Amino acid sequence: MKENTESRKTSGDPDKTATSFHKKNAGHNVHPDQKYVVALLNNNAALLEELYRRFSGKIKSMILQNNGTETDAADIFQDALLSIYHKAIADNFVLTCPLEAFLYLICKNKWMNQLNKRKIQKVKFIDARDYENIGNDSFKEAEQEWLLQERNDLLKEKLYELSESSRKLLRLSWSGKSMEEVADILNVTYGYARKKKSEAMAKLTELVKKSPRFKSLKLL
Repeated sequence: MKENTESRKTSGDPDKTATSFHKKNAGHNVHPDQKYVVALLNNNAALLEELYRRFSGKIKSMILQNNGTETDAADIFQDALLSIYHKAIADNFVLTCPLEAFLYLICKNKWMNQLNKRKIQKVKFIDARDYENIGNDSFKEAEQEWLLQERNDLLKEKLYELSESSRKLLRLSWSGKSMEEVADILNVTYGYARKKKSEAMAKLTELVKKSPRFKSLKLL
């Protein structure tokens, strides 16, 4: 990334959201633009230069058309790449849609958040004409990808507010193991494991629904 080289829509159930995320990342349908995600991880200067050349100008155009500056555009673009980089490290993120559409959605949402923080009122967001050539299907795929990632981020954030024992139990159950296997690993009875999972999920669901981000991520 330049920082280094130069210095399905799921339901509101966190259990299903987590399961969907892990199944998706374990699957295939990898988009050819995954090469850019790998380039971020490996600090591949040639591919990163290509990435900036192909995508940064359009992001700048979008920011400039929506109350931003060139500095804002550079910061938002860099922040978006850092987000993808961290997701790739922490979650083995796999891109299943065009990077151009995915980057646009990330940058658009980050910039809208910035506009809200600056208390710029009644801003009608203008979608950059540079993206008119991208098909609706690509944008739908990118939106699903982005929503899944944001939901997973929210889920992980709230997961860490649970006790260590609850986190371990939920992660084991989400790993594909049966509750009988989970109970054996934790050295507890099957009934106790199911009860504790139910309690942990109820608490996690409560925490997720209380988050201000819940409604915006269409988890209802």
